[in-house]
Amino acid sequence: MAHFEPPINWRDTEDIAMKLYERFGDEFTESKIYRIRFTELLEWVLEIPNFEGKREECNEGFLEMIQSGWVYEWRDNQK
Repeated sequence: MAHFEPPINWRDTEDIAMKLYERFGDEFTESKIYRIRFTELLEWVLEIPNFEGKREECNEGFLEMIQSGWVYEWRDNQK
């Protein structure tokens, strides 16, 4: 039986950060994550399976929180 995953939305910044880390792994280091353009980050978030947020609901605040969440996720996996 398939594992049910609830839909992800813009407010689920930690879940989004985890999905991005799962997708890119260690390809992006902390400094690289902080250099990602928001336009690119936005596209990657919209590509996450199960993501239900709309492009027009996004704002810079969400993208900043996703970015820093991704950095924490990356750091946690460097131990």
